[in-house]
Amino acid sequence: MKLLRTIRLDPSDTFVFERAAEPGEWAVSGAFAFWNSNPAGLEGKNRTAFRSGFLGVSTLGWSTLVQVVEASDEDRANAVDMLADQLIAKFGAPTAADAVAAAQEEVAFAESLCSQPQDTLIAVHRVFEDGAVRESFRTLRPRAGPKPARAFSFLEVEGEDAQQSEEVDLIAMVDRERK
Repeated sequence: MKLLRTIRLDPSDTFVFERAAEPGEWAVSGAFAFWNSNPAGLEGKNRTAFRSGFLGVSTLGWSTLVQVVEASDEDRANAVDMLADQLIAKFGAPTAADAVAAAQEEVAFAESLCSQPQDTLIAVHRVFEDGAVRESFRTLRPRAGPKPARAFSFLEVEGEDAQQSEEVDLIAMVDRERK
């Protein structure tokens, strides 16, 4: 089976969301987190979370991207349990049974998004229109084939004399190649 895990490719989530998910958390869509608010009236970081965030199950932080990963039955059960606990503690679920049922539904929906190959990244776009929340998802996959070589790379060498330096005259090298 496959589930969604949060991923952080750069630090931007820590700036755009009130609370960023930790990389590697189990994730769900998270649209339910806005059930008691007016999506049209959201501003700032809350609006960004509504429009483009996946909810990390353990921290209730937001992530712009999630990754499709292999998961065991135990992983799925842990994700359901963590989310059910959060639904009771932070969202006021009326009973433990209601929380577990809602968590199972959320994790099942996240699982339904995992029909793509492992390591596929998924982004969400959420809007509020005609009185309903609508979500659309897009996938981002690595390109097939070898990755392009870098033009430059830097290597820090330890233990060498810092006074030693090697100068490279690129213009002279080009001039020699032309001759």
